[in-house]
Amino acid sequence: MEGRYVEIRFTLLGPVQVLADGEAVRGIAPRHRAVLAYLLLNAGRVIGMEKLIDALWGYDRPDTARSQIHAAITALRRVLRGVGADHVIETRPGGYVALPGPGRLDVQDFAELVAAGRFRDALELWHGDALADVHAAYAQGARALLDDRRLTAIERLVEAELDAGRHGRVLDELAGHVAAHPLRERLVGQLVLALHRSGRQADALAAARSYRTALAEEQGLDPGRDFAELERAVLADSPALRVEAADTPEQGGATDGAADRATDRARSNFLPYDIPDFAGRTAELDRLLADHRNTVVTIDGMAGIGKTTLAVRAAHRLADRFPDGQLFIDLRAHTGGQEPLPASAALEILLRQLGLTDIPVAESERSALWRAELARRRLIAVLDNAADGEHVRPLLPGVSDSLLLITSRRRLVDLDGAHALSVEALPSRDAAALFESVVGERAVAEPEAVREVLELCGYLPLAIRIAAARLQHRPRWTVSYLAGRLHDERRRLGELATSERSVAAAFTVSYEQLGTAEQRMFRLLGRAPGPDIEPHAAAALAGVPVPEAEDLLENLLDAHMLLQREPGRYTLHDLLREHARSLAGDDGDDGALMRLLLHYLHRSRSAVKQLFPHRVPDRPNMPPEITPVEPIGGAAEAIGWLDAERANIIATVVHGPEVCISHLAVALSPYLDRQGHHDDALTLHTVALRRSRALGEHAMPPGRALADLAWTHWRRGDYERSAAFAREALEASEDPHERSLALNALGNVAWRRRESAQAERYLKQALDLTRIAGDWSREGFVLGDLGMILDQTGRHEEARRHLDLALALHRKEGDPLGEARVLNHIGSVLRHQGRAEEAMARHREAGELYRAMGNGGDEASAFNGLGEAALALGEAARAIEEHAAALALADAARNRPEQARAHDGLARAHLSLGRDDRAREHGRAALRLYEELGVPETDEVRALLGSA
Repeated sequence: MEGRYVEIRFTLLGPVQVLADGEAVRGIAPRHRAVLAYLLLNAGRVIGMEKLIDALWGYDRPDTARSQIHAAITALRRVLRGVGADHVIETRPGGYVALPGPGRLDVQDFAELVAAGRFRDALELWHGDALADVHAAYAQGARALLDDRRLTAIERLVEAELDAGRHGRVLDELAGHVAAHPLRERLVGQLVLALHRSGRQADALAAARSYRTALAEEQGLDPGRDFAELERAVLADSPALRVEAADTPEQGGATDGAADRATDRARSNFLPYDIPDFAGRTAELDRLLADHRNTVVTIDGMAGIGKTTLAVRAAHRLADRFPDGQLFIDLRAHTGGQEPLPASAALEILLRQLGLTDIPVAESERSALWRAELARRRLIAVLDNAADGEHVRPLLPGVSDSLLLITSRRRLVDLDGAHALSVEALPSRDAAALFESVVGERAVAEPEAVREVLELCGYLPLAIRIAAARLQHRPRWTVSYLAGRLHDERRRLGELATSERSVAAAFTVSYEQLGTAEQRMFRLLGRAPGPDIEPHAAAALAGVPVPEAEDLLENLLDAHMLLQREPGRYTLHDLLREHARSLAGDDGDDGALMRLLLHYLHRSRSAVKQLFPHRVPDRPNMPPEITPVEPIGGAAEAIGWLDAERANIIATVVHGPEVCISHLAVALSPYLDRQGHHDDALTLHTVALRRSRALGEHAMPPGRALADLAWTHWRRGDYERSAAFAREALEASEDPHERSLALNALGNVAWRRRESAQAERYLKQALDLTRIAGDWSREGFVLGDLGMILDQTGRHEEARRHLDLALALHRKEGDPLGEARVLNHIGSVLRHQGRAEEAMARHREAGELYRAMGNGGDEASAFNGLGEAALALGEAARAIEEHAAALALADAARNRPEQARAHDGLARAHLSLGRDDRAREHGRAALRLYEELGVPETDEVRALLGSA
């Protein structure tokens, strides 16, 4: 389509499509369509990888989620490039952003037309259900939101037509909408009015009765006040409902509001000040401002999260809908130094706010009077700072059109029928807006320092306001200086305090309201170094049974002293973690972290044995279990547990007690290598080596840690350090397995440096030792690496024999990592033999295995193999795609050898297509990396650059 303008349009209000000159563009797979739709729904906003994964899969994310997203973006760009729209999806530092441009996205056009009052034009953009062919996790919620906007536009259109006297024009289509949405009260009310104005009073009353019956049967509710008044007016044939019929339709918008109703009731407004620098909470406000049938809404969240501010803002925004009064009361459940306000006293205050003076003494009578007043009024009341459900139960309405907003630090799970809204920390953009609204120009001048301050405040509104207020009243301070003061963990909570407000004081009130067992668990969680915890680990930490630990965690969650990002896992807000640590002091339980580390050791061994049955040896001096360890039920559970706990284990190793670390390093080594977690492996083995050297003869000998470090550095592309640690391991150990691992690393370093003869000697020595040790798994790895050396020296058939034997061993052992590596090597041999098509098949098999393991760093090697095979077949464009995919994966995994290889392949592919500038760009990137690695490819790339 080059050489002419192509009109591109994206549709979401129906099937998800890309239209080029009105024709649907083909070749977009369903999963890729779901990615495109989500980016377009958030057009103009950068969407991070984690948010995309959550949107597509929710809690059921596959191990290959990241690579699937990368593949989808690549495929979408390929399709969009074909119609000249490759600029629509851009990569930004924080993720991806869709930029469709004005007039190209039907959702945006719909919103603009509705805002302009052009309702019919807006509704003509719909072609069936929104996102009709998308089945991702986000689709149902997004579809419901879009459909609600469509129905709102229909209601506004009908209202305009009715106000203009064109009831006859809309009667038929209105009846169809009501048939599709029989419980949508506003639509039914409009149908009743249209029927009445058309002279069909009986039909109007029948429609009203039908709605009333359906609502009672399906939801156990009565219609709202407005509908009941309309029904009475129709029955009485009220003149107020009449309007002169219009014969000619007119263009233009119409006002949305209903006619103002006179009222002689006293209007009471006791709402606190609505702060002008309110920031964010758009989604929460939308939920609170939406029309819903709930008369009670609970707003819960941790101390300082902004519950009261949100409730007050919502009440002010809703005031016009509740003309009979806006009330507010502080129930004082979480106010330091004060007792919670009893329900009886609260009822007296609320009744007096309504203007009543004759108030009964008994709580039950006050409650009955309060319900009676709510039944005959339409008011909104904010009941702030409730202790629990029992605290506010006497304040709840009976049948009422009023709305109660109840805030609490606890989840009020016992209030049946209430609509619950849990408030979390502010998103970074909203947090920045709040900070800047208080601080002003100084914040704009230091954006990086602002981000640092917000992170140190944990995006908690109270902390942000205090930090901003301190900066505002200290004109000599810079934002960077404030960030520096907050960096000191020992004084951070002290810095987040003024004479009247304190983050620590707010946390203390919440802590003091916990039970003794919950307080102890909270303190212990502050000592756990990992980012989150699950019940089995918490049980070990506290030395209690698992069911008891789970109950304590759930109680802390209900009190908003813990957060939950996913089911079964609990974490502390950063500032709450510091508060917990400050409370821990000398807790008298020095064994807590030791119990936790031993839990991780024995659970890790159980999990890794499911994946590598022959690679978790029973070593001497293994510390016994202190708390019972639940066995792992299979490979899937094993990999899930290890992936979930990896960060916790590494953090506990680094910051916890130095016990059993060498045993833990040995146990985790096969898993960390298989999954490509080489940075974590480096951390773990380094701590194990330090521990081994510090304890001397009382610890596990250092040979294994040295050998593991040699292998890990080779995997990371640090060949100098790999060789150095391997030589140390050979000097320190007589163990056949440890020596074979070190010799394997030396052989691979020599292979990368193209010192083939030396590499072959090292690997043959390693092979002999693996056979002496009877280690078939390690034998498979050594045979595979020896096959690479033989291929490098041109002995392709001999290489294939070694690789075939290695493949058989890995398959016998059930080791997918070894199998994938050997398949990749076989692909390289086949390419060198001129059998590029067969080579591609082996690389694809390897890539699928790596993808199934979630090992993106090694998957990059499979893509690079595919790229090299494609270029050997003369398919340069295909080679570019494969190497680009390899580069994305290698960048994400920081795999320097594969990054260099990908740039090298891209340079050669672009050069073959005559794209000298792109070839030089990638060639220079490859040269820089090869120079860092210290490998012979450096000279080859220099020569390539000389010819480009």
